[in-house]
Amino acid sequence: MCGICGQFNFGNGEPAERETLRRMTDSITHRGPDDEGFYFEGALGLGFRRLSIIDLGGGHQPMSDAERSVWVVFNGEIYNFPELKRELETHGHRFRTQSDTEVIVHGYKQWGLDVFNHLNGMFGLAIWDVRCKRLIIARDAFGIKLVYYKLEKDRLFFGSEIRAIRAGDNERSEVDPASLNLFLRYRFTPSPNTIYRGINKLAPGTMLIAEAGGAKVERWYKFKPEPFSPMRSDEEAKEELLAIYRRALKRHLLSDVPVGLLLSGGLDSGLLLGLMNENGSHWPTFTIGYGTSFRDDELVDGAATASTFQARHTSIEIDRTLFESSLPHIVSCLEEPVAASSIVPMYFLSQRARQDVKVVLNGQGPDELFGGYRRHIGVRYGELWSSLPTWCRGAVGSAIQRLPRAEMLKRGLYSLDMRDRLQRYQNVLSIAPAGTVDGLFHDGILPHGAGDRILESWSDLLPLMEHTDELGGMQFIEMRSTLPDELLMYSDKLSMAHSLEVRVPYLDREVVEFAERLNAHFKVRHGVRKWLQRSVCRNYLPKQFLRRKKRGFAGNVVDDWFRQVFKNSFEETLNDPSAEIYNLLNPKTVRQLMVSHQTGERDNHKLLFSLMVCESLLRTSRSGVPQEIEPVRQ
Repeated sequence: MCGICGQFNFGNGEPAERETLRRMTDSITHRGPDDEGFYFEGALGLGFRRLSIIDLGGGHQPMSDAERSVWVVFNGEIYNFPELKRELETHGHRFRTQSDTEVIVHGYKQWGLDVFNHLNGMFGLAIWDVRCKRLIIARDAFGIKLVYYKLEKDRLFFGSEIRAIRAGDNERSEVDPASLNLFLRYRFTPSPNTIYRGINKLAPGTMLIAEAGGAKVERWYKFKPEPFSPMRSDEEAKEELLAIYRRALKRHLLSDVPVGLLLSGGLDSGLLLGLMNENGSHWPTFTIGYGTSFRDDELVDGAATASTFQARHTSIEIDRTLFESSLPHIVSCLEEPVAASSIVPMYFLSQRARQDVKVVLNGQGPDELFGGYRRHIGVRYGELWSSLPTWCRGAVGSAIQRLPRAEMLKRGLYSLDMRDRLQRYQNVLSIAPAGTVDGLFHDGILPHGAGDRILESWSDLLPLMEHTDELGGMQFIEMRSTLPDELLMYSDKLSMAHSLEVRVPYLDREVVEFAERLNAHFKVRHGVRKWLQRSVCRNYLPKQFLRRKKRGFAGNVVDDWFRQVFKNSFEETLNDPSAEIYNLLNPKTVRQLMVSHQTGERDNHKLLFSLMVCESLLRTSRSGVPQEIEPVRQ
């Protein structure tokens, strides 16, 4: 895990500036405190910061082949690199290191751009082809790692974080109204957009190719799931998934430094710990909580799971005072707004884990893959609603529309009547109607259909979803949009703020591609979410663990703190005419939104929290990053 950056003046051929690359690389030192490296060739400059994980002495980057015809800077891990190395050696390639980076170098020489389809791992990388004078930057299939870029007429800047691009071009970044609209409607900014005009991020499974003739973005990951035929039986699916999990977990434990686990009280991380114990023992585990006085605290459940598997467990506790004081700094680390209360626990969990280990596993993925969210119930059984007589749907729908605070239910019903598949998913994921969000902006600022740009982001995915059922199509989108652009984005930023590598075994390509070929019956069955995942968990977890309430790292406690923090500053901020958001938003309309929420007329808390997070980010962006936070207590 590292940080990469670069400059390529592909249009005018002007030499890349060493001082520019130095500024860019220095801006991401936190991502790689162990080593740095540079490569310059005419119009190209590459910068690198290293967090040493594999081949500690031999993995220096930028890395090339012996002929110096291909150069690579690479952030991430390639979990199948030992197998690829052996395969490439049979083709005559000779390796000089034990690093997974070198597999990318020789893989590109052997397979060209198809090298990415051979890689099972997480990556944001750049390849410089010396002979063709061609630069390729790419993001892994499911977007675990990030690559940002700024593409102008004659030049390209890129980096693992936005701050590297800002350090390179030295220009003030202006907020893009259309991207702000996307964030307010969905609580994340879908790739390739960022909230800043002119700065983009590669979508998962895509690559940017820049050479003398110009630059273009293409999708390299084109997996098109087709249902198993015949479909697996329950027992076959359970046994096959467990075997895949075991292989994936073994791959993800490959490391030359200590590995730990971010342990919640839930099933998914508990199963990971059980699988880890098949490859070792006494693993370091870390759970965060808020004190035993809170009903939804995870400290007790996390400790019980750790004890069951004899882990070396650390409990971390935060309180509301720390939560409130740390929030501005944490928001600034994200660089893009994310209105999720779990960002604070993730920050402090990463901070404490880094004191003991350099690498941790986490349990993200099964909720998206196997139907763990409440919205999946609605999508799964939506066809039942459609089968009701028109008069019945009309009567029930009218009654629900009259409810004062049932926004999610209203949007869900509205989406079920849509013919277009992507529009149905769009409305399920929206936190507010398009008209409400559009109405917050000053007249004439928004381009037409700004909130619908998410459909453009998904458009090239639609042909790949051809054989999926309704729930499978929704999950296909989530795996390539909401998960990487929200949850994985903040996981990367907040862990790397502490130079900690987070690995996600459930997003191993073998796992995902198996799950996406299963039908909805394996995911939501008789109203039970994550049916197949739960079946596998029974092999490892006691029955009482399986009955635990789903909480996640945030839980209702942090949600309540999140509300209280912003409730205390709502009126002060939203009544401040100098608020940054009012450069684009209409103060009068925003205040009306707040009043309708306070009176109970509508439940606008998600939209209001999004406004406050965005304001916090814009203020810290303007005034500079706050001071570092003191380590949390155990």
